[in-house]
Amino acid sequence: MKIIKSFFLLSLTIILLVSCEATHRFKIAAKEKATLAEEFGINVSEKNNKPIEKAIFFVNGKEIPSTNLQASIKTNDYGVGKHLISAMVYYGENKSKRVNSSFEVLAKNPPEVYDYKIINSYPHDESAYTQGLEYYNGFLYETTGKNGQSSLRKVELKSGKVLQKVNLDERYFGEGMTIFNGKIYFLTWKSNKGFVYSLDTFELEKEFNYKKSKEGWGLTHNQSELIKSDGTHKIWFLDPETGKEKRSVQVYTNKRSVGDLNELEVVNGKLYANKWQQNVIVIIDPKTGVVEGIADLTSLKNQVEKTQNLDPDDDVLNGIAYDVSTNRLFVTGKNWNTLFEIELIKK
Repeated sequence: MKIIKSFFLLSLTIILLVSCEATHRFKIAAKEKATLAEEFGINVSEKNNKPIEKAIFFVNGKEIPSTNLQASIKTNDYGVGKHLISAMVYYGENKSKRVNSSFEVLAKNPPEVYDYKIINSYPHDESAYTQGLEYYNGFLYETTGKNGQSSLRKVELKSGKVLQKVNLDERYFGEGMTIFNGKIYFLTWKSNKGFVYSLDTFELEKEFNYKKSKEGWGLTHNQSELIKSDGTHKIWFLDPETGKEKRSVQVYTNKRSVGDLNELEVVNGKLYANKWQQNVIVIIDPKTGVVEGIADLTSLKNQVEKTQNLDPDDDVLNGIAYDVSTNRLFVTGKNWNTLFEIELIKK
């Protein structure tokens, strides 16, 4: 009987302790949505006004300055997108608890809307499932996708003739590419692997792996880093020596995130991206992730469809190349028979 009674008292004590612990309910008060360049305060409190000794605040895992259970958020420090707030709350006798919340930063202004005009058109291999496109020293370089059909190509602009070609192993689904420091970097879709080729010989020189980004989609560079899309609303910046992700930005308008970002090109310091299956080019500030412009090229696809049958879901706009020396912008699509030189014009 004494054993049963002792067990009962012990169980009751545990229940009371757990109940006391559960009565401490902490909350971070923060603005749910803000615009870039805005500043706002955050604080932590206990639901029943029980005392808190101190709190340490973190944004995206990094500690920020705070006083008297309060802190200030400067959105310019974090850019657009969703960001995690957490607080380590200390109370009672050496007790602590972590509390989480978040805030979302939107662009301040809506994106500019662009129209286009066609300057020139050139033949394009309609069997090329275009994944990456780049103009370099008078030639187009192109990568194509699908298992067993993925390739790297050097193409003559005016004729569309393939001058040089190497195929990927059929295990790999080829994606975007870029030329950096005399090397060609070529992504794969779901293998988390990229390949580096000699620009002159197309000989494979090495491989690299990327692990933080979801998949391999588009690829370009900013003279010092590789810039990669992964099919989400994130843009990743990679070390060109190792291929490892160094950082990322989230891509947002003044209303929402913009996902399905695909083929990439840097044009006059801005990042141009195809949005998968939307036949548009999104113009992004690579420093902040803000969408500054949108160009709808749906009518360009409609023009191609007059001369060939396209799969409406698959044979979409995908391919952006820029000639820095003459300020020419080239676009094409998956399995399109035409490559266009266009000029974007603000509406």
